Amino acid sequence: MKKGFIVKKIVAIVTLFATLSLVLASCGNDKDKNFTLTVGFDSSFPPYGYVEKGEYKGFDLDLAREVAKRRGWKIELKPIDWDTKDAQLKAGQINCIWNGFTMNGREDKYTFSRPYIDNTQVMVVRNDGKIKTFADLKGKKVAVQTDSSALAALKEEEHKDLLNSFGKLDIQKEYVTSFTALEAGAVDAVAIDIGVAKDQINKKGNDKFKILDETISKEQYGVGFLKGNEKLRDEVQETLDEMIKDGTFKKIAEKYNLQDAIIETVPSK
Repeated sequence: MKKGFIVKKIVAIVTLFATLSLVLASCGNDKDKNFTLTVGFDSSFPPYGYVEKGEYKGFDLDLAREVAKRRGWKIELKPIDWDTKDAQLKAGQINCIWNGFTMNGREDKYTFSRPYIDNTQVMVVRNDGKIKTFADLKGKKVAVQTDSSALAALKEEEHKDLLNSFGKLDIQKEYVTSFTALEAGAVDAVAIDIGVAKDQINKKGNDKFKILDETISKEQYGVGFLKGNEKLRDEVQETLDEMIKDGTFKKIAEKYNLQDAIIETVPSK
């Protein structure tokens, strides 16, 4: 009788703990479902983020969607003016910047994920043979996006001579506009991220543009969060690591022809 009582007691305790675990798990899921990952992105920055037939597409946006799906979060993709990204992040209008966001030189301003893309700043010119090297850009009109990594790189001390050699530096809102201007002959070159350059060249045709062999600078992309928000950063990073391990990360990269640029290193614990 005593033995049976003990067995019943153990079963009751186990059942109680199992019930509590389910309740706690349920509470955690409910909490997750009430959270919205609000992604700030430049809607004219293919292949990382752009609009096509009224739909937001891009490598970074697909990554963000998959992270939110796996964590049970809601997601809001919020196109922003790139030069307002800091103000919107601080005001809580977005909780991350996820769109070909350069980490280099910004490490003290944001809490970043680990780098996931290797990127290079390059010059794109018309494929007519007139401009072959950086030296040929002397006196030329060069377009660049406002508050972009290419603009920051050109303003660095090591590129002072190159920048001063231009006839004019034309700072524009969007890279799509810059390529239209380049095609029309309104500008002579575009300083730009290599991933975006390749995407535009593929869309408009290899016969129209070419990337010069010389490079401006090399950099890496990361997901940027408000400085000190390690909790959200760690949750996103944990899920990105899962996606790298199960092959989803690479599959999404291949969709946008970025498989050669991705960084798939997951630190061992």
